Amino acid sequence: MFTFNNAKSRRNKYHAVKTMIDGLTFDSKKEATRYRELKLLEKQGLITDLKLQPAYLLQEGFRYAGKMVRSVQYFADFEYKQNGKIIVEDTKGMETDVFKLKRKLFWFRYPELELRVF
Repeated sequence: MFTFNNAKSRRNKYHAVKTMIDGLTFDSKKEATRYRELKLLEKQGLITDLKLQPAYLLQEGFRYAGKMVRSVQYFADFEYKQNGKIIVEDTKGMETDVFKLKRKLFWFRYPELELRVF
């Protein structure tokens, strides 16, 4: 019998497994592992101001043919300061075409920030 709401049959198309640490849910084990590493670096004083899921505006919203077109935003996994420089990080098992496009827009809009992909 086929059912639409069978939770067991629902899988992430990239095979990522949601993982919980410190009461926070991460989209993948890889992202959760990186969070642990960054928390350790922060505790050691090697990085500061760790943020999760920071948002970056890539394109403002606008009107087209009388309709509102929403803004384009990029949500990274982490942001922190290292040696006075702001580092933005994303953990990716696979770089999608959408991510590649948003990365180019990010580089253009925020040239002073360093974007690292793991």
